[in-house]
Amino acid sequence: MDRAQLATFLRSRRERTTPADVGLPAGRRRRTPGLRREEVAQLAYISTEYYTRLEQARGPHPSREVLSGLSRALRLSDTERRHLHALADVPEAPPTGPPREVRQSIRDLLERLPQSAAFVSSADGEVLAWNPLAAALMEDFSALPPRERNLLRRAFLTSHADGNLYGVSDRETFVRSATSRLRTAAARYPHDPRIAQLVADLLAGSEEFARIWADGEMRIETVQRKTFRHPMVGPVTVSCDVLDITDSDQQVVIFTPDPGSPSDEALRLLGVIGTQRMDVTT
Repeated sequence: MDRAQLATFLRSRRERTTPADVGLPAGRRRRTPGLRREEVAQLAYISTEYYTRLEQARGPHPSREVLSGLSRALRLSDTERRHLHALADVPEAPPTGPPREVRQSIRDLLERLPQSAAFVSSADGEVLAWNPLAAALMEDFSALPPRERNLLRRAFLTSHADGNLYGVSDRETFVRSATSRLRTAAARYPHDPRIAQLVADLLAGSEEFARIWADGEMRIETVQRKTFRHPMVGPVTVSCDVLDITDSDQQVVIFTPDPGSPSDEALRLLGVIGTQRMDVTT
């Protein structure tokens, strides 16, 4: 444990964090540019004396729970949290389930792709974030409860289970790859109740899934081109790019038509229709 570096890091993060960042009033006669030590201690559920000793490089070895409280109190990023644990020589607790929070920079990326349909999915196939074109091309995920935004549930347990999963041309490849990813997620997060319930529901509700699951195959394929047969604008052929967000075990999926192609025009039309629908509902 590097007490001196740990103390320096905590002090720098405390001075960077403002009362407004954590929902505290600024008050008067504040001599520190950031939080007071007693405020950090209160937010982290530890004593002021304990926190002060950590900042003075004479504190005891902090526990994983203490580090978790400090990370929360100081609003540390994922990278900063990992660095804090490294300084304290305390390994992070393995996550019980796949991360489901999408960081703001990725959400901003989706919005900056106005000519592409794009969404973010979790390790177990839940659609976590999407842009308007993805909703227009696939379905309006905001109209679904979070539990039903899972692509495997859509593929195997809904009206899409008849083979018309958004009219995609590669349904067979998709469901087998998605099942393989779910198998990986189940092994990586064996104590996650949501994944366990998802697998149980799929096994009970879909003979097709049960058959693929029993095969035990690990076949994850990325289709470079696919066609959506949309009920309003007809076929939309797109390139499919998948970007892995390794640190959060998520994927960004981007569907892009060839510029100037009929599919490009169809996707633009879907964007206009989606905007008009939003105007009507609002």
